[in-house]
Amino acid sequence: MHTARATLLAANFCTGTALAVLAIGAQPIASTAQWVEPPGQGWASVTGYYQNTRDAYDIQGDVNPFPGNGHAISMASFLTLALGIVDGIDGWAQFSFQRLRFNDFAGRRTSTGPGDTRLYLRGSPLRLFGIASPVAIRAGVKLPLGDFDVGSNIIPLGDGQRDWELMLELGHSFYPSPVYAMGWLGYRWRDETDDGRDFGDERFFYTAVGGEAGPIGFKVGMEGWFGKTPVFFGLPAVGAEREMFRIHGSLLLNAGPGQVELGTRIPLSGKNLPAGTDLVVGYFTRIGF
Repeated sequence: MHTARATLLAANFCTGTALAVLAIGAQPIASTAQWVEPPGQGWASVTGYYQNTRDAYDIQGDVNPFPGNGHAISMASFLTLALGIVDGIDGWAQFSFQRLRFNDFAGRRTSTGPGDTRLYLRGSPLRLFGIASPVAIRAGVKLPLGDFDVGSNIIPLGDGQRDWELMLELGHSFYPSPVYAMGWLGYRWRDETDDGRDFGDERFFYTAVGGEAGPIGFKVGMEGWFGKTPVFFGLPAVGAEREMFRIHGSLLLNAGPGQVELGTRIPLSGKNLPAGTDLVVGYFTRIGF
């Protein structure tokens, strides 16, 4: 009986909350990462993601159509601000807004509104030893501000779970060549929700190479995250683990004081997540006070 209930919970998890993962998991990547911002200086970015898919990764990692002739259309936007606080420490804040739609034989369901908010502090530990190097440690929290009500006719805008994140960031500039490499490796601790759901801790990584080719910038990267088994109401939901591995590609065009980003994110493998390709449009600019 416990196994049957856990399986049912896993199925509901896969067909319901997985639709919100485009917004939950989409974190805009800034090419200035690792270099901790000086006091009063920083950057701002606005990034939008669009995904239109009829397919999803199942519990085995195979791509299959959504049940019931399902069709997911997801749009998510993020405003990210970073600013130096004191020498060697900067702070980040990320706010999101999303519109999620899912059509199937049962009808159309749409949710629109703010998603979760992330706050970070980042420091450069090697500066304590007088070493100027693009190595940083970033720690933060995700606050569950998005509407996370669940039900057969509701697409949640979040999962209602507070997350704690810790990551090591590395980077390297190939100056005088206009090319850089960057990346991070991290762990996400996920608190249990008030109603007894725990979606499982996650390991994640991101790495990229970017640079300039004349007046056009470019960035090519890959990322992945790998979740543990969720626990719902004290029962492990075996088979509901979420995984994703995807590649990124973007062109960066100078516009005004910043750059416009045009790109895509292509999934290569996954579990219990939509399998569609994302279109990416963003704008990045430096700020200072």
